[in-house]
Amino acid sequence: MSGERVDRATHHIRVAAPAGVVYAVLADAAKLPLYLSPSVHVERLESDGERERLRMWCLVDGQLKSWISWRHLDPVKRRIEVRQEPPASPLDSMDGVFGVRGEGPNDTELELLYGFSVTDDLPEDVAWVERAADLTARAQLADLKSCAERWTRLDELVLSFEDSVRINGPAELAYDFLYRAGDWPDLVPHVTRVDLAEDAPGVQRMTLQTLTGHGSHTTESVRICFPHAGRIIYKQTAPPALLAAHTGEWLVVPDETGVTVTAKQNVVLREENITAVLGEGAGPARARQHVRQELGQDCLALLALAKQHAESAVRML
Repeated sequence: MSGERVDRATHHIRVAAPAGVVYAVLADAAKLPLYLSPSVHVERLESDGERERLRMWCLVDGQLKSWISWRHLDPVKRRIEVRQEPPASPLDSMDGVFGVRGEGPNDTELELLYGFSVTDDLPEDVAWVERAADLTARAQLADLKSCAERWTRLDELVLSFEDSVRINGPAELAYDFLYRAGDWPDLVPHVTRVDLAEDAPGVQRMTLQTLTGHGSHTTESVRICFPHAGRIIYKQTAPPALLAAHTGEWLVVPDETGVTVTAKQNVVLREENITAVLGEGAGPARARQHVRQELGQDCLALLALAKQHAESAVRML
């Protein structure tokens, strides 16, 4: 029997940024994983400019949940209505409204109202959803505030780039190398330790320790693997000190003459740590150069090893 009780809650936060900026940050669904800590990946399934259907993966109280969201965007009223359809278990329904109201040139009130019902109204499920929804809402609003308040510098702090390699070998073997990250310490010189757990088929949690010219770094990531599409999506949930956010994708694409493997990366610089990491006088331009070089170098090393793995495989004739 479906849950009948609907719980509702409201959260507010003041943002020192223009209302149009706050709305624009919230409306750009593809970039939400960069700006919102609970958001791992978003794929736009359909859109007509006013309504959009999104496949979303989010960390909710430490659990990776996935669902389809419908969003109705109203840029005139600066209002976004959201509805999960179908919602993630144990929800029976979940909907909400983001409202953005300008109080001054650089003063905005951001409001989130949401309501939900839980299948069968089980008390333990209701309690969990109440807690998880509250934590997620507070995190989203705080992240939106932090992002929007840097709006004059955001273009300097966000960086996207990609690296590719051509492989004369099976796409399956190239993908296999990237998927089996738990084997990297024995295969990849700059990787010293990997702790990898697969919570569900294709959903991996990974702690990675690497050696760079600036010492040893430990990061934590969640990875979503799509073997039939040749894709591995990831987000660092504990990025290194210089990064506020880091998302990426490994993409393996076969064609008539071989395979192209591409590593796409998106980062947001943590500006308050730039001088601590890179020294006095360093600014966003130096940090962008450093991040592009370091992350690109690591990716190219992995791509070269994926190429070697796929091209040197023994084939039975």
